[in-house]
Amino acid sequence: METANALNLSAEVDPQLRDMDLGRWAGRTFSDIETSEPQEMLHWLSDPSANPHGGESLEQLLARVRIWLGDVAQRRGRIAAVTHPAVIRAAIVVAIEATPLSFWRIDIVPLGVVELGSNGMRWTLKSINK
Repeated sequence: METANALNLSAEVDPQLRDMDLGRWAGRTFSDIETSEPQEMLHWLSDPSANPHGGESLEQLLARVRIWLGDVAQRRGRIAAVTHPAVIRAAIVVAIEATPLSFWRIDIVPLGVVELGSNGMRWTLKSINK
């Protein structure tokens, strides 16, 4: 909400765009988890259905974002969504119909802009800006 307000966007909270639920790993750094739970981390990064942290799996995140994109594709006009990097990465994976593990190969910079387009039937990735 703070970012949307700073950009002068009228905003509403959409629960479909919430950050990925990392369960008991929430608030910890990647390297901390990699050091303390290397097998669990490897499992999470290699199996889209895994959720060793007890939160949301990558498959669940992709499904949630796929539903949101399906709903948005039916609307007319431009829509701006200010959300978390994991949700943006998921939206790109869904839009270009990439494999779930492609999610881990997309970097989203803070305050970056990603533009997707839809003709109501399919999505395209138009641009990724820094």
